[in-house]
Amino acid sequence: MTDQPAARPRRSVLYMPGSNARALEKGKSLPADALILDLEDAVTPDAKANARDQVVQAVRAGGYAPREVAVRVNPLNGAWGPADVVAAATCGADALLLPKVESAAMVQDLEKRMEAAGAPSDMAIWTMIETPKGVLNAQEIAAASDRLAVFVMGTSDLVKDLHAEHTNDRQPVLSALSWCVLAARAYGRAIVDGVHLDLNDDEGLEAHCRQGRALGMDGKTLIHPKTVETANRVFAPSEEQIAYARRIIEAHAEAQRRGEGVAVLDGQLIENLHVENAQRLVALAEAIAQRTAA
Repeated sequence: MTDQPAARPRRSVLYMPGSNARALEKGKSLPADALILDLEDAVTPDAKANARDQVVQAVRAGGYAPREVAVRVNPLNGAWGPADVVAAATCGADALLLPKVESAAMVQDLEKRMEAAGAPSDMAIWTMIETPKGVLNAQEIAAASDRLAVFVMGTSDLVKDLHAEHTNDRQPVLSALSWCVLAARAYGRAIVDGVHLDLNDDEGLEAHCRQGRALGMDGKTLIHPKTVETANRVFAPSEEQIAYARRIIEAHAEAQRRGEGVAVLDGQLIENLHVENAQRLVALAEAIAQRTAA
């Protein structure tokens, strides 16, 4: 089970701590495209079991639609991960997010556990790519399962493991990000960028969103509701882009009606590759409009 990245907006993917009941409730009213209800990094060891129960109850209670909901479970080789999967597999979430994925076998292990726990066939797997080994094995991870829908980049952990630095231009991780975009696209997966850590740096957030979009990302993971608007705006096609995309589609259709294989629009040659990208942008814009109206 996979869906095309363009068909489901993932411009803003907001982490919400599973141990914070107030945050879980607030998530139902936020304009984020997707929420990650976190049982891992955001939850202290003594609160793990309670957070698990709280998240499962919150998702079962409903109210998150049309937002996509993923539950980030703990590692499967630890004390809490297996029980997280059993509890969350049938709670009604759209996906389970597995941290620190480094191989296809890890994805397949999660899939087997989900199926054993009764997960519905349309429950997706999301994978955190946040270690050097995860980046190096991104291609095999992307091909691991038909349930795999989204790569979630964990740039904070990656920078740490690389012994690199957080820089404004993110030069230390650009090669890793590009490689993961390549792997994701090769297998029809969506991919969202890592978080921007400085909540007071609005200019830097916007720059990183624009950089992520230029690299081919579908959206950005976020750690505070106030950053949702920026991600939604930057990762959405502009009105000008949408209008031009529709002109491309129409020009190509008109050329086909005339029996011609190519079209010319504003002096530019229009071929199938331009039409495919135009159709992707229009589909994304329409999906965003539907979500906004919901």
